[in-house]
Amino acid sequence: MEDNYKKTEKENKPGKKGKFSIPNKPKFNIYWVYGILALVFIGLQFTGSKSFKEADKTVTWSQLAKMIGKRDVEKITIVNKESAEIYIKKESIANDTTYKNIKPEGFSSTFTGETFYIYKFITLESFQNDLKDVQNQLIAKDTINKSDFEKQQILSKDPIPVYSENRRDWGSEIFGFIWPFLILIVLWIVFMRMMGKGGSGGGQIFNIGKSKAQLFDKDTSVSINFHDVAGLEEAKTEIIEIVDFLKNPTKYTELGGKIPKGALLVGPPGTGKTLLAKAVAGEAKVPFFSISGSDFVEMFVGVGASRVRDLFKQAKEKAPCIIFIDEIDAIGRARGKNAVTGGNDERENTLNQLLTEMDGFATNAGVIILAATNRADILDKALMRAGRFDRQIYVELPDLEERKAIFVVHMRNLKFDTTVMVEFLAKQTPGFSGADIANVCNESALIAARKGKKIIEKQDFLDAIDRIVGGLEKRNKIISLDEKKVIAFHEAGHASISWLLEHAHPLVKVTIVPRGKALGAAWYLPEERQITTTDQMLDEITAALGGRAAEFVAFNRVSTGALNDLEKVTKQAYAMVAYFGLNDKVGNVSYYDSTGQQEYSFSKPFSEKTAELIDSEISKLIETAYQRAIKLLQENREKLNSLAKVLIEKEVIFREDLETIFGKRPFDKDKDMDMLYRNGNTVTIDGKTVNEKENVPALSENKSKEEKS
Repeated sequence: MEDNYKKTEKENKPGKKGKFSIPNKPKFNIYWVYGILALVFIGLQFTGSKSFKEADKTVTWSQLAKMIGKRDVEKITIVNKESAEIYIKKESIANDTTYKNIKPEGFSSTFTGETFYIYKFITLESFQNDLKDVQNQLIAKDTINKSDFEKQQILSKDPIPVYSENRRDWGSEIFGFIWPFLILIVLWIVFMRMMGKGGSGGGQIFNIGKSKAQLFDKDTSVSINFHDVAGLEEAKTEIIEIVDFLKNPTKYTELGGKIPKGALLVGPPGTGKTLLAKAVAGEAKVPFFSISGSDFVEMFVGVGASRVRDLFKQAKEKAPCIIFIDEIDAIGRARGKNAVTGGNDERENTLNQLLTEMDGFATNAGVIILAATNRADILDKALMRAGRFDRQIYVELPDLEERKAIFVVHMRNLKFDTTVMVEFLAKQTPGFSGADIANVCNESALIAARKGKKIIEKQDFLDAIDRIVGGLEKRNKIISLDEKKVIAFHEAGHASISWLLEHAHPLVKVTIVPRGKALGAAWYLPEERQITTTDQMLDEITAALGGRAAEFVAFNRVSTGALNDLEKVTKQAYAMVAYFGLNDKVGNVSYYDSTGQQEYSFSKPFSEKTAELIDSEISKLIETAYQRAIKLLQENREKLNSLAKVLIEKEVIFREDLETIFGKRPFDKDKDMDMLYRNGNTVTIDGKTVNEKENVPALSENKSKEEKS
């Protein structure tokens, strides 16, 4: 019984939603005062002096003349030279039913017994003349058959006395005086709210310097934890140590260790930096402030520095806690690089304040800074030093094993066929980030639903990869037969060269169906390597020029379809000569600037003579690769023609079509993957049964290679 009572009492606590819950009391708001004042002034408008009140009836002149003729009018009062109040005699009200529906004067509780009509005249002079004529008629009637003395008595006074009054409605006058000021105040408040929208305390002008950080604590906890972050084991190891330090500080302080002041997450877009910060917020169980770098910068001077001070003030009050600044490069860019504003820049003032708060004269005991960026090369050196960001955690693109783990996380809620293998999908997505993999899983579900399926099949995942890499197929795009033939030979040239060269990425799928902005595209299975040799880069450049070389061999002319290829090989050749030191004449020098400072410089790090040499060597390197591609295609002209013919007929060809024409590729090192892409029955690979009937498109190192024709 006692337990039940406690349970019921707990359910009935204020603010708890339950069967017998008591609603929370509304909090006081200053706008209530404004509303009450407005109601008071409006009430004064209607409950003021009787001169501005309407009587029960407004009469016309003919009705008024009739009342006067019947001698029912006791008196007439002209109010403010605007209207006349017609007062009726009490005995007339009692004897004549016409006046029974007239209510007492005004709306006040005090009843004077007077009842009146209102006559609104156009001008006072016309009313006076008309009233004088009516009164003269009454006098004429009264003086008929009267003695001279009686006539003199009647003429000495008016039949109906007329009075004049000037009345003032103080409520209306005060309201009319204050009303313009109220409008200005409301407009000012609305304008200031719009200018400071999103700030703490309602975003008003007085709170514009307040921090916009969102606080996550025990009342607003984050449901994401480290189990939801897959493929970032090294990064999680360092982050988990910081979280463990907050939970069990004595474990480290007994050995003399100090808690890290800050950790900077660096990596390409979509690799999970913000997701890792969310997991920290869910695991740390301490107050977590989240804010974007752009939230500090405002149109007003000094607001950014003020918000930084306010943020750290709040953090110190809730220490130990964590501050997460997403996209810190918005305020952390290196100082003194803006030629227009120089050092007198609002963003630089904000950065100076941030540097002082992170590691200045005052201490920030128990406040840990987490930050994320994909532009670490442009950050200020003072921001990157130890004592501010003690750790720089690199979050790179996931490898094969990490992609498997990411697929497992994002496929939890998907209904997919049992034939779909996570390892297979991971091998088809080299170069994909975690965000790309999440997009693949979601797109596969949408594709399956679009086809009316109840379950996601293997082909739906492959179509999703093609959709993300190349865009939607445009089979309705009008392409002439001559253009289709040129596109087919162009793509066949890429496929042939990549098949014949040892270090070129082996081709898996070619299509001449327009997709996205490209009229044709090729998918490759790149080798995931950390370093690249000169021979490998030369083979890749030659394969990229295979499309233009095929056009020249087949038609003795070239088209504009190799724009994407030329852009790629030019950048790659420039990197070989100017960055990697892979050219004999230029030598073992590199003009690459890892600090990113060259983008602000108008001068090159080499002389004009060296620039001419670099241009000459780049041109020579590309021309050599182009002639090499032409020679290979001329030696295999019949096979090139056969492959182009098959491509025109099928529009999409796979690895096995190249094997039929060129024979087995002699350079394949991964025999298992070679068998996986062949058609036929199931085969055994490392003790596992694999279905070979599925045609599997793979992707290049940067997820795709699209040749525009």
